[in-house]
Amino acid sequence: MSTLRERLSRRAALLEEVRAFFRQRGVLEVTTPVLGSAGGTDPAIEPFQTRYHGPGADDGLTLFLQTSPEFHMKRLLAAGSGDIYQVMPVFRQGELGPRHNPEFTLLEWYRLGFDHHRLMEEVGELVNHCLGEERDLEKRSYCSLFQERFGWDPLSVTPETLQATAAAHGLEVKGLEDRDQWLDLLMSMVVEPELGREKLTFVHDYPASQASLARLNPRDPRLACRFELYVDGVELANGFHELSDPVEQLARFEVDNLDRQRKGQQVLPVDRHFIAALEQGLPDCSGVALGLDRLLMLATGASSLSEVLSFPLAQA
Repeated sequence: MSTLRERLSRRAALLEEVRAFFRQRGVLEVTTPVLGSAGGTDPAIEPFQTRYHGPGADDGLTLFLQTSPEFHMKRLLAAGSGDIYQVMPVFRQGELGPRHNPEFTLLEWYRLGFDHHRLMEEVGELVNHCLGEERDLEKRSYCSLFQERFGWDPLSVTPETLQATAAAHGLEVKGLEDRDQWLDLLMSMVVEPELGREKLTFVHDYPASQASLARLNPRDPRLACRFELYVDGVELANGFHELSDPVEQLARFEVDNLDRQRKGQQVLPVDRHFIAALEQGLPDCSGVALGLDRLLMLATGASSLSEVLSFPLAQA
């Protein structure tokens, strides 16, 4: 078992490798707020909230610990920052397990003029560099994975077939309300563990219903220009060819909140500063968020995040 100093030294070395990688490519490191006036509206991600009391907020001000630096970084892009990256602690409610901690470190970067396929290549270069490996990259479409594994198309499969497929794999789950929840369950429990075993596996062309902040595929609007990277069965990164249309983005946020309301979750404020930045004009770009703690876990052969975090939740 490695000593504390060895673990801290490996994390420091990983950070230096990341910074050197981007320095060589002329990508600027930035810092954005950990506290913000809004967070995301995604029903699958719950933010931490706190209250500020003091000058400028006589009645108190609700602030959100950021689940990702995405909105602030895109505001910098719209203001003319050029290519940027950031290493930042982020916070998400209800996430704890071998590969989850409510506070974790995210590496996020944006490349102007890149589509998501070009960004996949750069993500692969960084991951191979940090792991000290030369794995080949493979790209698999989301639909082909499900068709090969289960024999049906995830864009048209019925809820009854999804439930039967889950049961056939020993997944007896209640309370799932829509297709995407069933697809997420099968992806995480059945498909994901098989991915990235010999190569770096990029899954792309997710259903449009899972687009998040990605633009839709202009050749097939049923699909989103989104990808995820899997290494040794671990989901490591999530990237988009970024949506730049403020009207469409605002509509997606509103749909998210309607979904939250339907499920009994808190309706969250929309980040109007972010929408204003899109109205100002977001340059054509792609961006990706990569779990730095998970990358360190893979690089050191650890079996859980608790082995690479200085203080996981139970010790924080």
